[in-house]
Amino acid sequence: MTPFELSVRFFLQLAIILCVCRFVSWLGTRVGQPPVVGEMIAGVILGPSLFGLLAPYWQAQLFPAASKPILFTVAQVGLVLYMFVVGLEFRIDLVRDRLRSAVAISASGILAPFILGCGIAAWLLARGGFFNPGVSLWQAMPYLGAAMAITAFPMLARIIVERKLTGTAVGALALAAGAIDDAAAWCVLALVLASFAGDATIALYAIGGSVLLVAVTFTLGKRLLGAIVTRGERSEADSRHMFGWLLVLLMLAAWFTDSIGIYAVFGAFILGAAVPRGKFTEKVQERIEPIATQLLLPLFFIYSGLNTRFDLVNDAGLWLVAGVVLAGAVIGKMGACYLAARACGETHRDGLGVGALMNARGLMELIILNIGLERGLITPTLFTIMVLMAIVTTLMATPLFELVYQRRTAHA
Repeated sequence: MTPFELSVRFFLQLAIILCVCRFVSWLGTRVGQPPVVGEMIAGVILGPSLFGLLAPYWQAQLFPAASKPILFTVAQVGLVLYMFVVGLEFRIDLVRDRLRSAVAISASGILAPFILGCGIAAWLLARGGFFNPGVSLWQAMPYLGAAMAITAFPMLARIIVERKLTGTAVGALALAAGAIDDAAAWCVLALVLASFAGDATIALYAIGGSVLLVAVTFTLGKRLLGAIVTRGERSEADSRHMFGWLLVLLMLAAWFTDSIGIYAVFGAFILGAAVPRGKFTEKVQERIEPIATQLLLPLFFIYSGLNTRFDLVNDAGLWLVAGVVLAGAVIGKMGACYLAARACGETHRDGLGVGALMNARGLMELIILNIGLERGLITPTLFTIMVLMAIVTTLMATPLFELVYQRRTAHA
């Protein structure tokens, strides 16, 4: 297809994607699910698992292979913009007051599912058909462990924003623990990719680069951001001018974390968290959030749905594997985070609330699974089983949170 034909096809794709996402999200809200869950399900609906099964010709016409890179690239922009907004709303003071709890919850939420994931990986490698030939036990175990340990950080953040919990203890704890959790999981993934590629510099860049970014952003970068915010509050013209420069810094932060193998969303979140609060910051949020959430972010869920095929899980043995993976994911993540929160002195309600939110995997799980599939670590069968786990744990998050946290708050 020519660039012009791809452009024409892209706008039709975007219109259909937005329409399906709005409809499915509306249905989701009728049963208590946040819109983000509906968008995730919409991705599966438009992929080969449903649309491609019912109308394979029209699905292939609407989403030709040549258009996937365009969808992916535009979706990355939306994801970066959204995570920057989440960073702007992130209250560091709440995390500072509960740093011990955040670190303990994150460590527990990583170690428990990671260990369970390693055990499941050894079992699946012995069964065969889940990892590609040539993948060793010491590559399969940390990869699946990292995939089990990861949290849907952008999705978790969006649930917290939609439920207006960014300024609460449970929201701050979940965001802080989720950020640490995912950063650690990406470092483990970098080690796996380094082993698989025979290049140790991949892990070195990922770990060293992330530490460098945080250090620079919250020292020299904070001074620069403070100057931008001060200038942006002088007049409307200055506000527009500084908004443009802030977007430049955002793209640089996203580029840096993407280039070192940690993923662009972390650079966006770190930069947003470092921006001083004020009227200019509120205007920035008002300009970015509607476009990011309503127009661009749904594209990523559709892109991931295009790589998911539930028809591959087609016998009792595979459904048994899916059940074991799901049980390990829930017990390892939600159970461990709850126990860690309680051990740090958090209330029973806050512990359950954090555990319910941390149990969601969604977006980041899809990212790490796509990497494993593209790099030849896992087969499409294991990819689909892990996607199923991601969907179920994400669907569980809001109802469980409502049950154990918000309803009790209302009662109190």
